[in-house]
Amino acid sequence: MKKSIILFFSVLTFASCNWFKNKAKNAVNKTGEVVGKTGSEFISGVSKGVEKTFQNETDFSNKLKQDGLASDKIIIRSSDTSTDNILSVYFIFNNDFSKDITAKLFDNAGNEYGRTSEKIVGKKGEAKYVDFVFDKRIVIDTKGKITFE
Repeated sequence: MKKSIILFFSVLTFASCNWFKNKAKNAVNKTGEVVGKTGSEFISGVSKGVEKTFQNETDFSNKLKQDGLASDKIIIRSSDTSTDNILSVYFIFNNDFSKDITAKLFDNAGNEYGRTSEKIVGKKGEAKYVDFVFDKRIVIDTKGKITFE
């Protein structure tokens, strides 16, 4: 009889441990799922906020437009030694083109705080990225104006 009672309690204890283990595992999985969804929603929201923040006004001189130069995308990047000091500009060449272009940076108040020039060469129908690398002390503002002359 004593052995039966011990066996009964042993089986009961073992069964309850498995039940508890499964419940704990399910709870951890559910928690991980919720955290994962929340994290991905948070990251998605942050990246959308960053995309909206990097909306500098851009202006190409009439001369560049007449010469057949256009751009659809400008990306602000960092160099190995500095933060946000490179403009990667996607140029579209509607005509053969070979000129020096100066990029100027202006803050929200209209104050110029950076300029650099690059020799741009392209054939009609081509498109490519060109990097304008500013002084390492310049951090390109998230809002302002960028002109190309």
